[in-house]
Amino acid sequence: MRTITYREAVREALAEEMRRDSSVFLLGEDIGKKFGGTNKVTVGLCEEFGDERVRNTPISESAIVGAAVGGAMTGLRPVAEIGFIDFVGVCMDQIMNQAAKLRYMTGGQTKMPLVIRTPGGAGRSSAAQHAQSLETLFCHIPGLLVIQPSSPRDVKGLLKAAIRDSNPVVFIEHKMLYNTKGEVPEEEYTVPIGSADVKREGADITVVATQRQVYAALEAADVLGEEGISVEVVDPRTLVPLDTETILASVRKTGRVLLVHESVERCGIGAEIAALVAEQAFDYLDYPVRRLGARNTPVPFSPPLEDFVIPNAERIADTVRSMFQTAVYKDA
Repeated sequence: MRTITYREAVREALAEEMRRDSSVFLLGEDIGKKFGGTNKVTVGLCEEFGDERVRNTPISESAIVGAAVGGAMTGLRPVAEIGFIDFVGVCMDQIMNQAAKLRYMTGGQTKMPLVIRTPGGAGRSSAAQHAQSLETLFCHIPGLLVIQPSSPRDVKGLLKAAIRDSNPVVFIEHKMLYNTKGEVPEEEYTVPIGSADVKREGADITVVATQRQVYAALEAADVLGEEGISVEVVDPRTLVPLDTETILASVRKTGRVLLVHESVERCGIGAEIAALVAEQAFDYLDYPVRRLGARNTPVPFSPPLEDFVIPNAERIADTVRSMFQTAVYKDA
């Protein structure tokens, strides 16, 4: 199987869906010929599809999403790019009160086949207004699907599935993953929305991790494996809908669970999954559920301070070790 980057996988998904369906079009700031988007994802697409289907917009997130909502209502399939997830605050009314609710409020007479692509996450020393992980904001809004792929294969398959869906999708890419490489099939495929993926099987503890933290968890699992701790790594891939069965099955097998994400720990997706485990798998636990998210502070500009705030493989490994040093529940 060929190996391509996460960025190339996103671009392939967009191009393939635009060739397959003439109602798919892109809109966003500087996504056309001269620039190709904030992260160069749309380079070359304007040359193939023209500036009617790859539309540069004014610097106005509310206009971008508002136009996309209107396009979706009239039968098109817009894919709107917001250059940084931090800027969704400018267009939250369009996302929260229009895109998320119109299908419900019209009794299903209006569909909303809209994808909002946006990169999130830290790692570039971009400071507090360009390095946030805000996925939980969207998880709280009924009517939205929320997707967070970690690998090139997943990002391509899930983006194609999102474009074909008739519901509004917030599709979050991680800016530090664009250059990562992975195996991606050349043939046509999609990844089902709402299906988690077990990235590594293990017997002693489940680590549920999202996006860049999947790689940190796998790195920690390698280290811990040498110490005799077998780690299972589960990537939800989509947060709404959440594949609860895969997560619960893993926790019931291992008896321990650590939830890792780059958004701040308070009210992060880890809290939702922790509640799920407590409600549906408590009797299987050998140790209390643990969470590991970013520290509850704006993301610093300073690279050392940014590294201190965001979870990494070392912090994951240390947290896992602590969960085997104190015997509680069944081991007590």
